[in-house]
Amino acid sequence: MLAIGGGALPFGPAAAAPSALLTRPIRSTREALPVIGLGSWITFNVGNDRAARAGCADVMRHFLAAGGRLLDSSPMYGSAQEVIGDGLRQLGKPATLFSADKVWTGSGARGPEQVETSRRLWGADKFDLLQVHNLLAWEAHLPALFAMKAAGKLRYVGITTSEGRRHAEIVKIMASQPIDFVQVTYNIADREVEQRILPLASERGIAVIANRPFRQGDLTEALKRHRLPAWAAEIDCTTWAQVLLKFIVSHPAITCAIPATSSVAHVRENMLAGTGRMPDAALRRRMAEHVAPLV
Repeated sequence: MLAIGGGALPFGPAAAAPSALLTRPIRSTREALPVIGLGSWITFNVGNDRAARAGCADVMRHFLAAGGRLLDSSPMYGSAQEVIGDGLRQLGKPATLFSADKVWTGSGARGPEQVETSRRLWGADKFDLLQVHNLLAWEAHLPALFAMKAAGKLRYVGITTSEGRRHAEIVKIMASQPIDFVQVTYNIADREVEQRILPLASERGIAVIANRPFRQGDLTEALKRHRLPAWAAEIDCTTWAQVLLKFIVSHPAITCAIPATSSVAHVRENMLAGTGRMPDAALRRRMAEHVAPLV
């Protein structure tokens, strides 16, 4: 294992994090998790390019140094798992990392073999979190993941979706299965999950990971042409990326957002969004209203 072991949840400072990165408790255990994580979709799919692999390792190094913990990947992400494993070996298998990966196969029988392959690629003793990616064959995979958790081979179980797909089925699973995490798309322009999924997560004690915080860069690209509003300073934001991330992680149901990047400068910028003042409900409404016509 690479890691050491309803209603609004308070923020807390990450222990030993030099930048005072804020944390939220995982609802099922109260384990503190920093509100900014790191995704690997596209950005870590660099194959055998040595320079690019070194750059990914440097991103992970700066992410962990800033107090980050949750690193998310999937067998779907090309070479990302192997690149992560290579980087973690260079970094000495950091004990604070929270390893989050996925099962992504239409065959329930092949799930355990895929998990084992993923574990070897990461170089992990076991994963902290395994999620059924995009609900693929979830009826077969969830029982297997629950059995792994019961046997002490896994710490948390979750499900994922993205881009607003299959939300009705996500709600069904959340209401009927003892999952620890749900991962969904949530950002200032994609807010459908506020209606049912986020309230249900709070009600059922399920942690929420927000993917696609920048719509794969589309939001930051659209906003960079516009001046930051004066209220950005009220929540200690100096860039649009920080505004977008603070909007997400200030929602009381969100546990962690996972922006993906291969840039050290961007990871530093993103991690600062997990520090300082956060918007209240009134400012969050103002933020959404301001951004809506710009994107």
